[in-house]
Order: sequence, then C-alpha cells, then structure tokens
Amino acid sequence: AVAAVRELTRGQGAHAVVEAVGTEQSMRTAVGIARDGGAIGFVGVPHGSGTGLDLGVMFDRNIALRGGVAPVRTYIPELLPDILDGTIDPSPVFDLTVDLEGVPDGYKAMDERTALKVLVTNS
Repeated sequence: AVAAVRELTRGQGAHAVVEAVGTEQSMRTAVGIARDGGAIGFVGVPHGSGTGLDLGVMFDRNIALRGGVAPVRTYIPELLPDILDGTIDPSPVFDLTVDLEGVPDGYKAMDERTALKVLVTNS
C-alpha cells in the first residue's frame, strides 16, 4: 500500500490519511503513506500489542495525528431515513450478515478477523 500511494502521488504521499482498522500494521501504513506535513485521522479502535507509532518519525516529518470515537450517532437522524427508504445502500460496508441469533457468530468472526463489519438483521 505504501509503495502504491507513493507512486500515485509522485513520491510525496497523501495530504490526509484515514486509519480505520486499529492495528499496529494499519497505523504503520498510515504513517508510511502520509506526506511530510500531512495528517492522519484514526477512528479504528486501537487493539493489539502496540500502536505502531514512531513519534520521532512523526515529529521529523511534521505529521499531525487526531483520533477518537467516530460520532456516528450524530448522523443517524439524517442518514437512517435514507437507508430505510433505499436511497442509500449500506451493504458495501458489510462483509458478513447475521440475524439476531447469529450475533455471537458475528462477534466471533470479527474477533478472528474473518469479518470486518457485520450487519445484524431482524429476520
């Protein structure tokens, strides 16, 4: 990923990077694809053995870092009606669908990294 982004940006890297996975490797990748003076926003819940951050590299390259829990509840009143009426199709975001009885399997799949986002249906 780092080489591909560097090639696409003529070696410069991206102005802004979103890290949405939360692993040490994904954070290292985010730092690797950010250009000097760029910014990384992270919404991936940090998990694993470390952060993947080399603060010295980030300091030397003047890379800004911001993160926190995504304020998804803020968007529910605006977006939920569009999802319910079919204007927005959220299915591309999900890689596993379970019913209510399958929720434990959904959590297991995310824990085992065989699914990233699980859609729970009421059927």
